[in-house]
Parts: sequence; C-alpha cells; structure tokens
Amino acid sequence: MNKELLEMYEKLGIEPKTAEFGENIASELKERFAKIDEVAEYNQMKVLMALQKNQVSEACLHGTTGYGYNDLGREKLEAVYADIFHTEDALVRPQITCGTHALALALMSNLRPGQELLSPVGKPYDTLEEVIGIRPSKGSLAEYGISYAQVDLLPDGGFDWDGIRAAINEKTHLVTIQRSKGYQTRHTLSVTEIGELVSFIKSVKPDVICMVDNCYGEFVETIEPTDVGADMVVGSLIKNPGGGLAPIGGYIAGKKECVENAAYRLTSPGLGKEVGASLGILGTFFQGLFLSPTVTASALKTAIFAANIYEKLGFSVLPNSTESRHDIIQAITFGKAEAVEGFCRGIQAAAPVDSYVTPIPWDMPGYDAPVIMAAGNFVSGSSIELSADGPIKPPYAVYFQGGLTWPHGKLGILKSLQSLVDIGVVVW
Repeated sequence: MNKELLEMYEKLGIEPKTAEFGENIASELKERFAKIDEVAEYNQMKVLMALQKNQVSEACLHGTTGYGYNDLGREKLEAVYADIFHTEDALVRPQITCGTHALALALMSNLRPGQELLSPVGKPYDTLEEVIGIRPSKGSLAEYGISYAQVDLLPDGGFDWDGIRAAINEKTHLVTIQRSKGYQTRHTLSVTEIGELVSFIKSVKPDVICMVDNCYGEFVETIEPTDVGADMVVGSLIKNPGGGLAPIGGYIAGKKECVENAAYRLTSPGLGKEVGASLGILGTFFQGLFLSPTVTASALKTAIFAANIYEKLGFSVLPNSTESRHDIIQAITFGKAEAVEGFCRGIQAAAPVDSYVTPIPWDMPGYDAPVIMAAGNFVSGSSIELSADGPIKPPYAVYFQGGLTWPHGKLGILKSLQSLVDIGVVVW
C-alpha cells in the first residue's frame, strides 16, 4: 500500500496494521475479482440490450401524476424487466414499498382460500412469518384460510426430496423458494439448484406455481431463476436491481397471469396495471437498473473480501472464503453480542451519511428479537449500499451486504475490523 493511501486510511481512523492486513488479503483476490467483472460485463450487455430493444427514450424518464394512465416510461420499464428476466410480463412500481411488500403481493394475489403455500427450503425470512401467519398478524394468509407447509433443508444443506414429495398435496398451489439465507446460517441457493428444485416440484405436480424470492441475488450470476423454470421472481428496487439510485419500489416478473393477478391486488380489480403514477422517479429506476450489474459486482467483491478477512481471523463465515457466490450477503458468526454491535458500529462509521451515529439494537416490527442495523445510506434502508444488520440472539451472527463501489466497501470492512480491534475482540 502506498504512503499516500496509508495516510488517508489513518485519517479515517484505521491503524496501519489493520490497513496492511486488509491490503495483503485484497492483493490475493485479484484473479477472483476479474471473474466477477466478467459476469458484470455480461449482465451489463444484457441490460443494455433490453433497454435498446424496447427503444427507451428521453420521454420515458419523465413521470406521470394522478391516475397515471398511458405512462410510457412505466410500460417500457416493465417490458425491459420482462426481457431481462426472460418472462412474459413484469410489474415494477414505486407503489411497492419494499421486498416484503412485493412478496406479500405476489403471494396474496396468487393464492385463494383453501389452497396451501409450501416452503421446501425451511423457514422463510422473519418478516414473512406475519405475512403467512406463522406468527399471527392482521390480514395474514392464515386469516384468509390459506394454509402453510414447510420442509426443512437436510443437515448438509441439501433438499429433502422425499419430504418435499410427501408435502405436495391436492391443496398445494404455490411454492415459495427463498434464494438468499435471510437470518439463517445456511448456504444461498444457486440458480442451478433452484432449477433442479423447480423441475422436481413440477414433476410431482405440474400446475404448482413456483415463486422465487430473488432479493440480493439479481445479476450475481449470468442467469436468473426464471431462466430455469421459475414462474415468478420477486425483489426490491433498493437492493441489487435499483443500483443504489432507486428511492423505493419492488418488482414481480413472471408468467402473465401471475403478474396480472399481482397488479389487480396492488391497485384494484378492473384497474390492474393501467393505473399507478410514476411521480417523476422513472429516471432513477432506469439509470439504477443500468448501473446495477457493476454495483452488484462491487458488493460481491466487498463480501468476498469480508469473508477472507474474518475467516483468517478465526471466525465462522458463510459463504466461506473460497465458495462460489449466489447473492451479495456475507454472514459472520461472532458468538457474542458485543462483537455484532462493534462490527455494526464500524460499518456505520464508514458511511457517507450519518457516519457520526451509533447504531443500537431495537425492537423492529416483524422480528422476534432486537435487531441492530448499520446503514448510513443515501436511500434509507437501501441494502445494496454499505450496510450490516443482525438479530441480537444466538449464534450472534451479523449479515453484511452492499457497497456501491469496491473502494468504499473495502473501507467499510476495514472500519469494522478496526472497531473490533478497538474493543478487544480482535487482538493483533
């Protein structure tokens, strides 16, 4: 590391030993980072081709108000998403407030009373528990007479094929597959694994709808779950596909009937996709999508850097330092609350916004334990930006994601490490 850069890190509170430790690890990752750049280049061309095919024009960047009838940009954006995911249709709206809302919308619009939802990959993300009714909540699927079944993954992380076959019955109408790990210490599903699972489910019951929670996974690989048989993919625009620019929003891409059902649930029967003003933010949706392959690549590099840093220091990391990557999340298990909090303080201190704020655990809606979140972001809650969070409960793991640029992501991990050095969790 050159003298000028080392001095800059010192000004940001990072001791020379911490900076040099990180630099040695980063230098060992150049070949792996080059492969990430190749994937980003492929996905950049895929996004560009979809934009050009649909003849996106300057007029598409301006929004509508009121009812939002004949919103050219909104219609073009949804056509672009459908082309990128190779689906029949897509719903991409600022009225979808977050990833949980997008998932709830897809589930509630495509399930009817008396039908059953099946998760063949274990417990879903915490905020979906109240959507489903695992934890009782107003308006849950359970309140509408929709039952839920779950098949856990095997101890080695594989699919329980016999258990899944046994769980599929005449009521099974929709299968939800969570690609990422959520607040669990399991591996993230690759697109290939998702394809194998979808194929198996369809062989047992061909008319089952297979929906994939694609959050944190977009553009990590060159293919998406809808390329391997999934009927729907669902995600948030303040994660990968928003490229750090989208200020809100979510998407559902898939079979035309599934997307239409979601549109009628989002707005109103009889209205569907025809209404929903875009309110002048379409420019950020288009530009964020254009940037998302390279932004996702930066987040991936940051996650791999973090895994290598903390694995070398003796902590359990998932994925480990050499495993293939299928989302941008890095889990690090510390085993004690003060380490989780110290890590998050370091990430917050590296932020461009609210860097002076100290994150503390609090009782967030939708979670069963206090959660600490470090997120000094331009877009509130944006987890494609440098961020970290985790529930304050055993095994005391932190979940790190994001980094709009690799240099900033690298700084964030070094600040987290310095924070742990400062409180004595890491001793040189």
